[in-house]
Amino acid sequence: MSTATFTAKDGKGIQITEPAMKQLAALMGQQGAGKVLRVGVRSGGCSGMSYTMDFVDACAIQGDDERYTYEPSGAPSFQVVCDPKSLLYIYGMQLDFSSALIGGGFNFTNPNASQTCGCGSSFAV
Repeated sequence: MSTATFTAKDGKGIQITEPAMKQLAALMGQQGAGKVLRVGVRSGGCSGMSYTMDFVDACAIQGDDERYTYEPSGAPSFQVVCDPKSLLYIYGMQLDFSSALIGGGFNFTNPNASQTCGCGSSFAV
């Protein structure tokens, strides 16, 4: 079964599935005004690199960060930011969300990864 995916308003950025858009919109509403979603990577995890995702204050956006605006239907638009180094590793990635009891949560599908771990939170290139 194919799920619709959304890209940023400019057609670029991370692909986000409809379930993930709904979850992010709900979480964004709980965060209050002035927040953005920062997505990136850091060294570590079972496969060498791990994904990071956190809500941060909009004033924490760096000058060289890439900014993408997403517009979920029936919810306010929100911004996703990513630093240029991380973007090299996650450009074209798909973010999905599952509410399953086992294996649920946000899931990353990264076309740039040569190897991923069983937990789905780390990868190698």
